[in-house]
Amino acid sequence: MKSRLLGREVLPFLAAFIALAAAALLLDAFLHLLGAVWVGRYLGIPGILLIIASFGYSLRKRQLIKIGKPLVLLHLHERMAWFGSLLILIHAGVHFTAVLAWLATVAMLVNVGSGLTGKFLLQRGRKQLEESRQDFREQGLSAAEIDDLMYWDTLTYTAITNWRVVHRPIALVFAVLASAHILSIFLFWAWR
Repeated sequence: MKSRLLGREVLPFLAAFIALAAAALLLDAFLHLLGAVWVGRYLGIPGILLIIASFGYSLRKRQLIKIGKPLVLLHLHERMAWFGSLLILIHAGVHFTAVLAWLATVAMLVNVGSGLTGKFLLQRGRKQLEESRQDFREQGLSAAEIDDLMYWDTLTYTAITNWRVVHRPIALVFAVLASAHILSIFLFWAWR
């Protein structure tokens, strides 16, 4: 059971996070080898635009927009936020001298970690609930008996689905720090 938990739950989470860091380091090194470090300076723009675009899922979920299927938008949200974060990490690796840029990058990484944690917790909780329900059905228990036996598990899963209560403020901190960083760039950039 422990190895199954490790293989199904912990390793995919770590792999997604490590892949982000490794891809950023490799692509940044590639830019250095090409002598194109200057490209990284501008990767923050498409990176932040991808992250902003990934909020289509949140808008659809709150029914602020009507287009798109929620599951498709969720997968787009995950991929666009990951790829946008990758571009921003490459951008940060090029000129990482300001405290505000460090804070925004750390907030972004915490936000990515929070999103991945929520994703894997929800998947795991949903799978375990369904497996338990199936086991009880196979034992011949009625729906009412299953509901009684699974009351606390269902309540716990419902609480886990509220992980966004933590994820949203983290995303807000990232948005504020990223906005302050962008504003400072516009204010202090030596426009030539």
